[in-house]
Amino acid sequence: MAKEKILIVDDEEHIVELLKFNLLNAGYDVYTANDGIEAVKIAKAEKPSLVLLDLMLPGIDGFDVCKEIKRDNEMKKTSIIMLTAKGEELDKILGLELGADDYITKPFSVRELLARVKAVLRRTNSFSETEDEVYDSQNLKVDFERHEVCVNGKKIDLTLKEFELLQILIKNRGKILKRETLLDKIWGYEYIGETRTVDVHIRYLRKKIEEDDKNPRFIETIRGVGYRFNPAE
Repeated sequence: MAKEKILIVDDEEHIVELLKFNLLNAGYDVYTANDGIEAVKIAKAEKPSLVLLDLMLPGIDGFDVCKEIKRDNEMKKTSIIMLTAKGEELDKILGLELGADDYITKPFSVRELLARVKAVLRRTNSFSETEDEVYDSQNLKVDFERHEVCVNGKKIDLTLKEFELLQILIKNRGKILKRETLLDKIWGYEYIGETRTVDVHIRYLRKKIEEDDKNPRFIETIRGVGYRFNPAE
């Protein structure tokens, strides 16, 4: 199996060397860039699975690098972990809004960073979602582009998290998705361990889309594991 590619983007040489050494030892293919312009060029050429991206860069900054990667059709699913300065809360928020998957604050431990890298790649690789723009089966219709859900032709209101949960289940229909995976994908690592959050949202979702939420047709509980979306065709 081909090794996963990781691109390190930082203008501090000692950080680049430290990360490169540890990621190579962990079995990844590693590429490095010291400025934003070089980072975009390498990303387009190598199509890395993940980018470790410092925000304060010469050339173009990390925010613009993130934008360039996410607007490229071939790289829009590339994972990004931002390397941020301590206390830069607005930077973290803006980076996440631009499509970054996670952030880690400098100074950081190598062990923590490797755990974050592994978690983000696992989260990304655990999904091979269908590219449907609309799901339409029996009495349930979901328009993923418009964020619209209809049951028996009647539009129903879902919260953002309910919609994201339904979308992931539908796009991975037929697959068993673990509670931990759903939690990580939708709510993020800060919620790890709080799997009851998933169960509560599933319960609300069933009440809105199932004809009988006590005997669900679409969202099946796999006891002790998680949930599976079963299309009604």
